[in-house]
Amino acid sequence: MSTVELTEASFADTVGTEGTVLVDWWASWCGPCRAFAPVFEAASEAHPDITFAKVDTEAQNGLAAAFEIRSIPTLMAFRDGILVFSQPGALPGHVLEDLIGKVQELDMDDVRAQIAAQQAATSA
Repeated sequence: MSTVELTEASFADTVGTEGTVLVDWWASWCGPCRAFAPVFEAASEAHPDITFAKVDTEAQNGLAAAFEIRSIPTLMAFRDGILVFSQPGALPGHVLEDLIGKVQELDMDDVRAQIAAQQAATSA
C-alpha cells in the first residue's frame, strides 16, 4: 500500500480509525525527510494492513502547529485512534520494523486502562 497525504480535513478521520496508522511529518526542503521517505515507503509496501500517511508541514502548517511539530521528520504511531508513539528524527529501516512490531503487539485494553487511570488522577 502506498502512503496517503493527510490534510486538516482528513487527519482526524484517518488516525481515528481502528488499526495502526503511521504518520510521517515532513517537508520537501528537509534532507533527512527525503532520506527517510524511501524507508517509509518500503515499510508501507511490506505492511499492507497498516495505514502509512504523510503530512507536508509546509502545506499543513496549522496541523503541524496543532501537534507541536518542532523538528522534522517526526514519526507518530496511532493505534485504534490513540497516539502511542511520537519521535523526531529519521529511523533506519530495521528500527522502523521494530517499532511497527511493538505497536502491533500493544495490549490496547491495557493502554486504554492506563489512559483512564491518568485522567482519573488528574481530575481528582
